[in-house]
Amino acid sequence: MKVFLDLMWFFKQEKKAYLTGILMLIFVALLQLVPPKVVGLFVDHIQDQTLTTNTLLFLIGLLITSALIMYILRYYWRIMIFGSAVKLSKILRERLYQHFTTMSQSFYQKKRVGDLMAHATNDLQAIQQTAGAGVLTFVDSITTGGFVIIAMAATISWKLTLISLIPMPIMAVLTSWYGKMLHKRFHKAQEAFSALNDKTQESVTGIKVIKTFGQENEDIEDFRKQSEDVVQKNISVARIDSLFDPTISIIVGISYFLSIAFGAKFVLNNEMTIGELVSFTTYLGLLIWPMLAFGWLFNIVERGRASNDRVTALLNEKVDIFDQAGAISSVPSGHIEFNISEFAYPEAKPLLKDIFFELKRGETLGIVGRTGAGKTTLLKLLIREFEGYKGNIKFAGKPLNDYQLDKLREAIGYVPQDHFLFSATVKDNIAFTKTDAILEEIYAAAQLANIHEDILLFTDGYETVVGERGVSLSGGQKQRISIARALFMNPEVLILDDSLSAVDAKTEEAILTALRKEREGKTTIITAHRLSAIQHANLIIVLDEGKIVQRGTHEQLMRADGWYQDMYLQQQLEELVEHGG
Repeated sequence: MKVFLDLMWFFKQEKKAYLTGILMLIFVALLQLVPPKVVGLFVDHIQDQTLTTNTLLFLIGLLITSALIMYILRYYWRIMIFGSAVKLSKILRERLYQHFTTMSQSFYQKKRVGDLMAHATNDLQAIQQTAGAGVLTFVDSITTGGFVIIAMAATISWKLTLISLIPMPIMAVLTSWYGKMLHKRFHKAQEAFSALNDKTQESVTGIKVIKTFGQENEDIEDFRKQSEDVVQKNISVARIDSLFDPTISIIVGISYFLSIAFGAKFVLNNEMTIGELVSFTTYLGLLIWPMLAFGWLFNIVERGRASNDRVTALLNEKVDIFDQAGAISSVPSGHIEFNISEFAYPEAKPLLKDIFFELKRGETLGIVGRTGAGKTTLLKLLIREFEGYKGNIKFAGKPLNDYQLDKLREAIGYVPQDHFLFSATVKDNIAFTKTDAILEEIYAAAQLANIHEDILLFTDGYETVVGERGVSLSGGQKQRISIARALFMNPEVLILDDSLSAVDAKTEEAILTALRKEREGKTTIITAHRLSAIQHANLIIVLDEGKIVQRGTHEQLMRADGWYQDMYLQQQLEELVEHGG
């Protein structure tokens, strides 16, 4: 029952609702004692030939009244207990979502999206069951079972009650053993479901790649194997789950046999009447539900405990990028200085070394280099997606972690390589950071990104829904809408991380010209493989294996032998050949 202790914070929070619901359950348990007693009185009156009309009407009225009261109480205790359980699910879901939004990039490198979704669906449902049906079965099995046993012992025969309860310790031992096995197997079943969830999400997202490479059959087979694994692990859970009812039924059957056998003997010895024996066996029938509920309780509680352990472990994951005490609450504006002697991802060799440069406010920085040279990593350090480097990065003369994280990122408009669009309208995607934006502001950002004319040709213009991840758009259109979204912020620093790779040279030049004109006095950082995108920059740095191997303006680098000159001349030659030269 450890899960109930783990959820005690919620039970205290909703104590009024739970106490009201539990009191109603207790009253229902008491009222359930009335019908068996009435049936016994009927039998005794008939046997003694003392049943009158008034007695008959009184006993029927007693049955109807107790039934109506139980009907009303059962209606309201469900609202109190099950309604509170839904609140718990809502609270935990919101905690998880808030936790997801505060976690840094390293968290998502370790966790799978499908697994996180399973935590927020299946696991929360199991915890909700514990706080709802689990509380019900716990209270109901104890109160109903306790009241029935007391009524049997106090009003009929304590001897027969003890005899009928002889098999109960066996049931307690077996259900406890089943519960421990169920906990282990359900935990594995939830992990298998998480893996299947992740596989489904990944396959649906990458369906274009799967179909392009003709891997549909292989993907279906992989899905079938994982789905079969989920089935087998859930069957393993069901094998344990299926032991509860037969075990309890056997125990109940033995109790019935003992009650009738010894009860008949007591009747013959005039230690009890036939009516009392009928009442006793009816009471024993009422014990079936508490016994079944007791078995069901172990099932629910162990499922809930396994899921609660998973969710708790997830919520206990520490945020490694956070605001320091007394962090600056203003948006930074000014020069940017990089003074990094070394940076490495966790459990990896150093990726950046000896990165030293200064970028003055209003200047443009170009970052180039081979694939894997560390360009994107350098940018992620600037937006504090990662920390743990030796050295410091200063913005407006202060280290990055001196600023509140949201204020730092408010100063930076970042367009990543893997441009992501939401399944919403084009307008909503561009005005993502300002829900009450006017159309003129959205148009201006789209025109700067050279996407305005394309949008007007869409089916519904700016009201066109782009589909999940922008699936209905071309690569160039997605890139330019992503750029428009960043420009809409009018940020102090604009970062374009290889964000012009999917547009042609003419469109690239139009975008860069518009940026130079409209963003005068604001800082721009561009990483690119096509060097024409950064040749206008005030400073260009060339990275190779995480180190700056060249730096200067385009003219300076073209006068020096090295990677930049070789790559620029090669790209010029390729462009010349493409145009028939």
